[in-house]
Amino acid sequence: MIDLAAYAGLFLAAFVAATILPLQSEAALVGLILADRQPLWALIAVASIGNVLGSVVNWLLGRGIERFRDRRWFPVGRSSLERAQGWYRRYGKWSLLLSWAPIVGDPLTVVAGVLREPLLPFLALVTVAKTGRYLVLAAATMSLQ
Repeated sequence: MIDLAAYAGLFLAAFVAATILPLQSEAALVGLILADRQPLWALIAVASIGNVLGSVVNWLLGRGIERFRDRRWFPVGRSSLERAQGWYRRYGKWSLLLSWAPIVGDPLTVVAGVLREPLLPFLALVTVAKTGRYLVLAAATMSLQ
């Protein structure tokens, strides 16, 4: 039962951290790695799947949110949205390799949805980025033990 709770907590932390809500999943992963109760590969897989699925939520939000851009409650100003779209158009889908990065990563996944990036290339690039980040974090954590 404890393993299931650990995996569920890690999945939830990684999922929410990938959305536009402010949360970090790295501490949860490092804590579970240091506890040394679950296989490392399983922790990386659960964190990666949760984080990628959270990014898919952002992509879906992006697909549907632009129709509300002229509403007063819209969370991003017109100039900010246009700047983000211009940046994404300039660097294209390859910018999704930065989806792991703090501050810019989550908005990139929303903009990819706004600009109608096809789901399969989106998934491939975001999976590489998110899993790569967790692999580096796991390697760094293991080197400290």
